[in-house]
Amino acid sequence: RGIRVGYTPDVLTDATAELSVALLLSACRRLPEAAEQVRSGGWTTWKPLWMCGHGLSNSTVGIIGLGRIGQAVARRLKPFGVKKFLYTGSGPKPETAAEFGAEFVPLTKLAEESDFVVVTCALTPATQGMCNKDFFSRMKKTSVFVNTSRGAVVNQEDLYDALAQGQIAAAGLDVTTPEPLPTDHPLLSLKNCVILPHIGSATYATRNTMAVLAVNNLLAGLRGEPMPHELKL
Repeated sequence: RGIRVGYTPDVLTDATAELSVALLLSACRRLPEAAEQVRSGGWTTWKPLWMCGHGLSNSTVGIIGLGRIGQAVARRLKPFGVKKFLYTGSGPKPETAAEFGAEFVPLTKLAEESDFVVVTCALTPATQGMCNKDFFSRMKKTSVFVNTSRGAVVNQEDLYDALAQGQIAAAGLDVTTPEPLPTDHPLLSLKNCVILPHIGSATYATRNTMAVLAVNNLLAGLRGEPMPHELKL
């Protein structure tokens, strides 16, 4: 119908990467569960293994999709003492991966060797449902899974089973299927699953930048000029 479409690229990389790290730390160190113990009176005397989680030091981190956000996540995790980065995607990116000494591996190897798996890939027919029963069964029992890409990359029923049966240690999700997630969804019954309401880009600076880009696109479109960021259909 000749409708022009503007969009707002490249503005949420840092905000989403920050949230990915926050979600990873929340899940692996059991922060929501620990905070609830304070509120509910569960915090009593010191116990050796009470509220223990898993740390990043000397760990292996697997990143599914080493694009802008995946790189920004790796850049932020590196100072935590991560021993090794693995990544997978449509193909190797040697120049990009060199900054982190990251190794390109098949998805199965990434699942088997990673202590932390962070999903930052695009949703495509090839990635839809990619993180499924087979994927989770290959992960370590101590592994933590984080998804800040799109909910449909994950088979949520398989993720629930993996978490409920102790097949993996914990998960952190900023994206689900559907969104909003129904309040009676089985994943919300699990203590070892942290779910956020798709707030990856939710910083004031990022949302303001997105708004300005959108308005500039709109004004240029109304004037019949090229948009600063136009989707070529």
